[in-house]
Amino acid sequence: MPYIKIEVTREEVTKEKKRALIKGVTTLVTEVLNKDPHLTHVVIQEVELDDWGYAGEQVSDLRSKGITADKN
Repeated sequence: MPYIKIEVTREEVTKEKKRALIKGVTTLVTEVLNKDPHLTHVVIQEVELDDWGYAGEQVSDLRSKGITADKN
């Protein structure tokens, strides 16, 4: 039974986007690993911007400076 956990920052992750992630990941695991989609579990966990960091700073502080993960 595959269990896939996706963690994302809590910003603009709509129900429709979550539905697409769950469907897409399930399809990928079914095709690549030949797993039964009825036994594949996907969990999406949203993390507050204050609780996520990179480059030694909280994402909330980086966002307030206009910095995103794809900018240096």
